[in-house]
Amino acid sequence: MLKPKKSWKEKELVVFDLDGTLTESKSDLEAWMSRLLCKLLQKKKVAVIGGGSYKQFQKQFLAKLKCPPLLKKHLFLFPTTSTSFYRYKNGGWRNVYTENLKPRQKRKIFRAFEYAFTKIGYKHPQKVYGKIIEDRGTQITFSALGQKAPVKLKERWNKENDVRQKIMREMRKNLPEFEVRSGGLTSVDVTKKGIDKAYGVRQIRNHLHIPVKKMLFVGDALYPGGNDAAARKTGIECLQVSGPKEAAKFVYFLLKN
Repeated sequence: MLKPKKSWKEKELVVFDLDGTLTESKSDLEAWMSRLLCKLLQKKKVAVIGGGSYKQFQKQFLAKLKCPPLLKKHLFLFPTTSTSFYRYKNGGWRNVYTENLKPRQKRKIFRAFEYAFTKIGYKHPQKVYGKIIEDRGTQITFSALGQKAPVKLKERWNKENDVRQKIMREMRKNLPEFEVRSGGLTSVDVTKKGIDKAYGVRQIRNHLHIPVKKMLFVGDALYPGGNDAAARKTGIECLQVSGPKEAAKFVYFLLKN
């Protein structure tokens, strides 16, 4: 983490990436991180953007976040790379918008994946953990080892067998009207054109009426080509972290008087 800046404490809202930032990839929110976020919500508004579906957010994040309802009103969720938005109101999480793909668009994306696998000669692993290609309504996601693969296996695949650049190169040839990008350690996400972390930041600005200059984005993949890097296009101040432990150091800094 960069040297803490006093200006960070003046921000009105902190935008966190989910996988690799607040949690390990597709892993549940740790109890200590839950406690930290609840304390942060007493001081700041918090938005969370991730590639997972709302159902995944519920399992991985909300089920483990032990905050009183009053604090949840300061939390805003943007699943599937901000193609949907949920906020806490009247005692529950309410959907503000969802931008679903049309059936014909989904069929085209599924065909493009199969074509890309054939074109580059890619063979799926013999053992996978859950669906390899998942329809998330607003996003279609390929996960090389399946949606429920253990983190250690995903880390090994990422280091030894990552062919996503080849897959995405073929996908983009056939899907010029869609956004095709890597996500997490083993995933490729496909959404409508223009949907990325920058889109998410703009949605936060538009719906919450908070200027971008009063936000800070915290993510583990803000480097060129990383799935958080698009956020920089908005001019938002960004903080690169290596994972949940470093994100926690940032939160501790904000909580200090």
